[in-house]
Amino acid sequence: MQAQVREHVPAVTAVLTIVSLILVFGAALQAFPQESIPTAPQWVLDAIPHLNAAVSAVAIVTILAGVRAIRGGEIERHRRLMVASFVLFAGFLVMYLYRVALLGPSSFPGPETIELYVYLPILAVHILLAVLSLPFVYYALLLAATRSIHELPKTNHARVGRIAATLWTISFAGGIVIYLMLYVLF
Repeated sequence: MQAQVREHVPAVTAVLTIVSLILVFGAALQAFPQESIPTAPQWVLDAIPHLNAAVSAVAIVTILAGVRAIRGGEIERHRRLMVASFVLFAGFLVMYLYRVALLGPSSFPGPETIELYVYLPILAVHILLAVLSLPFVYYALLLAATRSIHELPKTNHARVGRIAATLWTISFAGGIVIYLMLYVLF
């Protein structure tokens, strides 16, 4: 299987990106039958945004630490931190998709003026960067998973990884700002 993925990294990246986007937008639009989704107690659903904000903060730290590690030539540490970042992202996504599939997207509780001129533009940038980061993250991870350490410098891994880390970090930070606006400030 690894050999097949190795030969088709762009195609596998495209498939993973499309599947991810179908899941995200399907959940956000509540396109999945709700009776097929087991319902957790309300306290679990209420805790998910707070957990996801914490996961996002930790992911920002692991991404930045991973960037620092590779700049310092610490390849194994970089690998561990980037895998940890992806696991955090996956955990975030599972919790987010579960909650939004059941409850729909959260409504902005603050003033309409703030919603229109502050919240919605931040949300739009956050969503755009999250969507744009997916193929870069998948591509960088697939290259790393299918190539030896000695082969990676001959690929686009470093260039794509820089783009992925930048988009990913800003997207996670935007998510924290959205969380603060939805659950703390208003």
